Amino acid sequence: MKWRRPIVTVWLALVGVVGVASGHQVANSRFAAPIPLTFLFGGAGVTVAATALWLGVTAETAPRARAWRSRFRISAGVASGLRYGARAVFFAGFLVAILHGLLGPQVDAENFATVFTWAVWLKGVGLLSILVGSPWRVLSPWRTLYDGLVRLEGREIAAVGAYPSWLGHWPAFFGFVVGIAIVENLTVIPRSPAATAVIVAGYAAAMVLGGVAFGDDWFRHADALSVLYRLFGRVAPVGFVETDGGYRITLRPPWAGCTQRVRDVALVAFVVATVYTVSFDGFTGTATYQTVLFDLRDVLASGPATSVLVYAVGLCGFVAAFIAVSTMMASVADESGAWRETALAFAPTVLPIAAAYEVAHNYPFVIENVGRLAAIGWSITVSPIDPIEPLGWLTLLAFWGSQVLLIIVGHVIAVVAAHHVAIERYGTLSRARRTHLPLVVLMVGYTVLSLWIISRPVVA
Repeated sequence: MKWRRPIVTVWLALVGVVGVASGHQVANSRFAAPIPLTFLFGGAGVTVAATALWLGVTAETAPRARAWRSRFRISAGVASGLRYGARAVFFAGFLVAILHGLLGPQVDAENFATVFTWAVWLKGVGLLSILVGSPWRVLSPWRTLYDGLVRLEGREIAAVGAYPSWLGHWPAFFGFVVGIAIVENLTVIPRSPAATAVIVAGYAAAMVLGGVAFGDDWFRHADALSVLYRLFGRVAPVGFVETDGGYRITLRPPWAGCTQRVRDVALVAFVVATVYTVSFDGFTGTATYQTVLFDLRDVLASGPATSVLVYAVGLCGFVAAFIAVSTMMASVADESGAWRETALAFAPTVLPIAAAYEVAHNYPFVIENVGRLAAIGWSITVSPIDPIEPLGWLTLLAFWGSQVLLIIVGHVIAVVAAHHVAIERYGTLSRARRTHLPLVVLMVGYTVLSLWIISRPVVA
């Protein structure tokens, strides 16, 4: 009962700003074109063939995925400079986004707030996390503010007390669903510089207040961006290990971080939500989605809020499917009632699929907007210039091929990760194959769905 009023309030607020879904392709970009059907069928065929081949040749035991330490090191002084420099630059961007969003031109393509927040920050840091691990502990502007308060106080601040363990990662999950999945994809806010500035400032205030109330653990458990980038970082093949204040560069198989179980059911839901949301994000930009949406609106007479309903129903369906698969796997393994432990163990293995589609779907959007942001920054500080086009060299055929290749590679990495977990969990190869087969079928479904989405015609 006590949660009903806040939930209704949030729902009504979202309904008020829901509009036509905003896709992540740059307007009038040649990269908005869908892949041809031959790429779709070829990619789906390779996906199934690669899965069957891997399952057929795998060994009885899974070799440990050990990281390889390179000789390249970053000294303590250089590392400290990089950390403070990156934090200062990002915090400056955070402040400029708020100020320029409120006071600058209210045109999304010409305002620092909209270009920086939704493309370079939200999506760009996500792609960086997939490559080298999450940098959010350094970049987070709310952590910067909180750390400043801690220095002034001379000790860690936790006015209310320790972070409640029963909350787990649920605040971050709901923050992801509302702030990223719904606000970014289904409202007009990303096209409004002023609204973007208000959202950024409001979320920052909520994070800082939470940190002041519960201490540093608040940021790790309740910040949706912290959890999202940390999950994406599990796929990263490049890492940085702290050594005497500096860093040593390490390389590892991209499935290595995906074989470690998550801590609670909220993270299982979060992982499934990342897979679903990035697919839904791509789907909202297609003519197929627009047809389904407007037909459903006519049937239900529900208005713009229908898009939020469609997202919510789809997310519940994805989560229910994953729980059903986990239950089936536990049953096959004669671990009746152990679906929770099965879900905790295997949830991270689907992250490579989400990460691969995140990269395939968003890398042109991020790169083109980096060029646009550089032009906006120069125009603000020096003189107006035209947007930079860093992808002018990339052909459409190469872009199509890169999308299909990324999605297939992500699928293969996910299958390998699931195999490692199954061998470790169930001991023998025959039992491992039999038990995680339902998950492999689900993974094939996720991957084919991703390929199908990028084959759909795109609308503005």
